[in-house]
Amino acid sequence: MPTGPLSGLKVVEMAGIGPAPMCAMLLADLGAEVIRIDRLEPSGLGAPQERKYDLLLRSRPAIAIDLKQKNAVDLALRLIDTADAVIEGFRPGVMERLGLGPEVCLARNPKLVFGRMTGWGQEGPIAHAAGHDLNYIALAGVLHAIGRKGAPPTPPLNLVGDFGGGTMYLAFGVMCALFEAGKTGKGQVVDAAMVDGAASLMTSYFGHFASGFMTNRRGENMNDSGAYFYDVYECSDGKWVSLAPIEAKFHAELLERLGIDPTSLPEQWDRSSWDEVKAGLGVIFKTKTRAQWQEELEGTDVCFAPVLGPDEAPNHPHLASRKTFIEIEGIVQPAPAPRFSNHPSPLPTAAKAPSPENSVAALKQWLPEGEPEALQKSGLFG
Repeated sequence: MPTGPLSGLKVVEMAGIGPAPMCAMLLADLGAEVIRIDRLEPSGLGAPQERKYDLLLRSRPAIAIDLKQKNAVDLALRLIDTADAVIEGFRPGVMERLGLGPEVCLARNPKLVFGRMTGWGQEGPIAHAAGHDLNYIALAGVLHAIGRKGAPPTPPLNLVGDFGGGTMYLAFGVMCALFEAGKTGKGQVVDAAMVDGAASLMTSYFGHFASGFMTNRRGENMNDSGAYFYDVYECSDGKWVSLAPIEAKFHAELLERLGIDPTSLPEQWDRSSWDEVKAGLGVIFKTKTRAQWQEELEGTDVCFAPVLGPDEAPNHPHLASRKTFIEIEGIVQPAPAPRFSNHPSPLPTAAKAPSPENSVAALKQWLPEGEPEALQKSGLFG
C-alpha cells in the first residue's frame, strides 16, 4: 500500500497529457492511491515516446478500457463511486458525453471532488478550441514579457502554463476542495484553467506594471534580462553562470569579489547604465572557466549558480547530498517533492503498461475479490 502524507486518499485519473498526469503523479508520489484509466489505443496527443520514459506516469497503475463501451463506463463509475477525487483533462463536455460528467458522478458520490484541467477553462468564447501551453501563456500576458531586448517573445519550456499554471493550481484546487468536503460532506467541481493559473502567477508583475516599476518593453526590466545584476554570463569555456545579487548588500559583495571599485560604477538602479555595466561584466566572466568561477563564487552571498544541463544537475554536490534526483530502472529523474518531516520520501515506482494482467492487478485494490479476473475474461481490457 502507498505510504506518505496522502496515504488513504483515493483518486481516479482519466488519461490525458501534460498537467493532469503530473498532478496525479504528485499525489501518487506522496502516497495517494491513484488509478489511471487509459485508452486502448494511443490518443495521438502530445509527443509519442516509450512509456518507461513518460515519467509523469510513475507511481500508479493503469487500466486500459474503451469508454465508448457501456461496460467500460460502468467500471469507471464504480471506481469513481469509491474515490475521493477524479482528475480529468479533456476538453469541456467530453466527460459529459461519455456519461461520466460531474452531475452523474456527484449524484452517485456526493463527497467527490471533480478536478477539471483545461487550457481555456470550462466556459468562455474559446473554451472549446484546441491549444497548448504557448497559447495559454500568450493570452495571459506572460509570453510578451519573456525575451531579450529587441528580440521576439521567447517560447520557454512548458513550465509556466502546463505545470505552473496548470498542474499546481489543479493540485491546490483539488486539495482545497477535499479539505472542504471533509468538513461539509459535499464535493464540488474544480475548474482549473491554465490561462487562469498563468495569469495568477503574474500577480506580482501586474503590480509592477501598475506602479511603473516594470515597463511593457521586453528585456529592459530587473528580472527579464534587462539588469546586469540578474542575468547569465558566458565563461571562457563556453559554459554559463547565473548572477542575481538584487539586494544592495549582495551586490556590494559581488563587486568586492570581482575586484570592482563600486565608486567606478553608476548607481545600481540607474537603468540607463545597465547595458554598459553588463558588457563590462561579460568581459570579466570570459576570463575564467565556469569551474573556476564556481570555485570563487559558489556558496557565497553574491547569488551565484552555474547553469547546468540536465546531464549535469544530478551530479552537483548540493543536489546529490539532498538526493534531489533518483534513479529508477536506469532512468535518472527528480525525486518526489516537497519533503515531510513525518514521512520519509517514498521511492516512486516506474510506469507499467496497462496490459490485461496489469489491469487486473490494479483493480484488485478497488474491486471485490474475483471481479477483476471476471472483467478480464469478458474481454474488457482488449
